[in-house]
Amino acid sequence: MASLRIGLGTSLAGARALSIVGCRPPPSTCSTSAAACGTAMEPAPRWLAGLRFDNRALRALPVETPPPGPEGAPSEPRPVPGACFTRVRPTPLQHPRLVALSEPALALLGLGAPPADDDASREAREAEAALFFSGNALLPGAEPAAHCYCGHQFGQFAGQLGDGAAMYLGEVCTASGERWELQLKGTGPTPFSRQADGRKVLRSSIREFLCSEAMFHLGVPTTRAGACVTSQSTVVRDVFYDGNPKREPCAVVLRIAPTFLRFGSFEIFKSTDEHTGRAGPSVGRNDIRIQMLDYVIGTFYPEIQAAHVGDSVQRNAAFFREVTRRTARMVAEWQCVGFCHGVLNTDNMSVLGLTIDYGPFGFLDRYDPDHVCNASDNAGRYAYNKQPEVCKWNLQKLAEALEPELPLALAKAILAEEYDAEFRSHYLHKMRRKLGLVRAACEEDAALVARLLETMQQTGADFTNTFYLLSSFPVEPGSLGLADFLTALTTQCASLEELRLAFRPQMDPRQLSMMLMLAQSNPQLLALIGTQANVTKELERMEQLSRLEQLSPAELLSRNRDQWADWLQEYRARLEKDREGAGDAAAWQAERVRVMHASNPKYVLRNYMAQDAIAAAENGDFSEVRRVLKLLEAPYCTEGEATEALEAAEPEGTSGAAGRRRSYSSKPPLWAAELCVT
Repeated sequence: MASLRIGLGTSLAGARALSIVGCRPPPSTCSTSAAACGTAMEPAPRWLAGLRFDNRALRALPVETPPPGPEGAPSEPRPVPGACFTRVRPTPLQHPRLVALSEPALALLGLGAPPADDDASREAREAEAALFFSGNALLPGAEPAAHCYCGHQFGQFAGQLGDGAAMYLGEVCTASGERWELQLKGTGPTPFSRQADGRKVLRSSIREFLCSEAMFHLGVPTTRAGACVTSQSTVVRDVFYDGNPKREPCAVVLRIAPTFLRFGSFEIFKSTDEHTGRAGPSVGRNDIRIQMLDYVIGTFYPEIQAAHVGDSVQRNAAFFREVTRRTARMVAEWQCVGFCHGVLNTDNMSVLGLTIDYGPFGFLDRYDPDHVCNASDNAGRYAYNKQPEVCKWNLQKLAEALEPELPLALAKAILAEEYDAEFRSHYLHKMRRKLGLVRAACEEDAALVARLLETMQQTGADFTNTFYLLSSFPVEPGSLGLADFLTALTTQCASLEELRLAFRPQMDPRQLSMMLMLAQSNPQLLALIGTQANVTKELERMEQLSRLEQLSPAELLSRNRDQWADWLQEYRARLEKDREGAGDAAAWQAERVRVMHASNPKYVLRNYMAQDAIAAAENGDFSEVRRVLKLLEAPYCTEGEATEALEAAEPEGTSGAAGRRRSYSSKPPLWAAELCVT
């Protein structure tokens, strides 16, 4: 079966950027006829009328007003020196249509949902969301702008990047005193679009919308997504990168966060890189670096600002220390729910320690520490087990970008002191809760977790479902339920068919033969071109496949049961130690189960769930997107609650992709292994 690729990149053709004059945009950005974009001219919002904008970032940081030109005339992508933002306008879409809203995310802005029985209000609300959250019209007070940033991509400095497909709308202040930045992703070209068109397609937009909300409800620090809007506008995308492009519908995601500033925001000052020859557009502008630090720390870390008045170096050190700690905790959370980011470049790292920019991402199904969720990551730089170290590397690049306002030696000392310790502490704390160890910690807990993951890898166990199942482990020695539990546990292990599919050859035999010959004749050249690791992995894969060919299903099952029985014996002993000293064994057991249910999700956004929703949406049926969203809003619900949520979200008369699915809490079907994201 050929792999189904879910391409997330933008087109390399048809690039253009819009230029505007002046500081403040008019009430509406729609420059086409009402018939063309499916909207009325200069509409007045009703549901959204209460949003109050106070766009502090544009007042605190330098904003470029683009050079004058004919109204609406495109301009070429260009460097933007001496500025953190440049003013832009969204390009209207044809007949925007709402795919889904996230009520919890919109509630952050004070936007309540209509009563369940008020269909008229709901329809008016959805029409308004489609209009304003597509970029076809601007809310009063919004000031669209594109943010300038740089970044290290796959380890190499790429120079100016910036918001090539996203636009800052402004910052909404709520009645409770909170401030939220609104951003539209997919609204057309900006000066940072390079060779792309600034558009996002429906499939990638659905994935970002769903995963942003899934991560929040899992308890992982993240930006949010309030809406997903599609349209009749199309762009050409080569989904499989095979020379067979096709037209796909354009879509826009409303993103919400305190700020979308990132590590790369501070890299616009970088001097010429010795490896790539690229430099940031604002080299030598330390005055802007100081402005950015003042803005970020004063706005988002006011306690640090207040504690270090008059000592900017210590203030900046405290800021870097806190970013380091938050980043370490964030990636620990990823590892504990099996999340793989896919593109951990410095431009995708938030200065607030939030998960940001959902492109090629994935959640582990079969536990594989070397899993690479991005099919374009040929070297495996951003594999699941490398994420903690990569985030630390990215923090090193942030430290370099803060110099001279933060001496590099001081920043390196902070990174060495804080990052690893914070990651290990948070990771082990979360893992103890996932295992129901609710009383005192023990020194051997780290080893117990390591042996669990090793057992999961050796048996090909499903990451999410295995942890969820452990809450029903019969603790009492000699329990009659142990055999049944072992049977249930082994059903979450990979079958022979799954394993043979997972370990099938990835390299063409002729390519492998050539590489092996090169390893013999010129190992230095092989090391230079960077394929030694790939060859080693391919040989390991072939060896593993050869061993699998010698196994029968019964032998695999027996082996899996033995491996799990060994670990469960250790686990029971550790649980008994945890129970010691508890005055009420029943209360201890209840607390253990409660903590495990609150720490081990039943639902994560698996690739095949997203693909089911995408397939239906591309046929005009958005009910599956909304159904999946409802499930992801309650990932930790119990069995009874999950069933109720599933039934409540189930559309009547489901068919097609929905008709072939099992419960989304089941182990993924075999066809899901063919999905890959690029």
